[in-house]
Amino acid sequence: MTPDPPSDEQQALDSQEDFLRVFLANRQRLESLVSRQVGCRATAADLVQDLFLRFWRRPAVQVEEMGTYLLRSARNLAIDHLRLEGSRSRTLNAFPLSDEQRTDSLEAGLQAGDDLRHVEAALRGLPERTRHIFLLNRIHGCTYGEIAKAVGVSQSAVEKHMMRALEACKASLANPPAASRERPTPGSPA
Repeated sequence: MTPDPPSDEQQALDSQEDFLRVFLANRQRLESLVSRQVGCRATAADLVQDLFLRFWRRPAVQVEEMGTYLLRSARNLAIDHLRLEGSRSRTLNAFPLSDEQRTDSLEAGLQAGDDLRHVEAALRGLPERTRHIFLLNRIHGCTYGEIAKAVGVSQSAVEKHMMRALEACKASLANPPAASRERPTPGSPA
């Protein structure tokens, strides 16, 4: 009696085991190769981990020599990384910021932080159910219908809670507390 041929599922498991064995045997070489190319051991480790995940998640690839294929793939991944970094660097250097723009960016960042604190304070001041409904919608992405079922209220009630929360947020931005309006601007005397 001849044994049954391995199932597709068993072949996939065997293929993954083979890949894992070859990958682990070559990992140091992969990281060394990538590290020499990108100039950073931590980045090299991240790129090799990305390479592992790419191979692990896709269907088995039949190649004659998996170790050589992994080395070539790692080298290509390092080249792609360097191209991307070079592109980012050129983009950032193409648009240098003037001192005025840096100051404006700093002021915008400070203002955004203030706005966030005002909205957080407004949300803390809301009734628990209203705050919960708002967070389910805006943070967790739940629809009004999903929230109505979860909280045990009508969809109309959810809409009213959302209007109340949005009005509170809007009011907190329109009427910030006096202390935050008195913040000195960068570069001005305090």
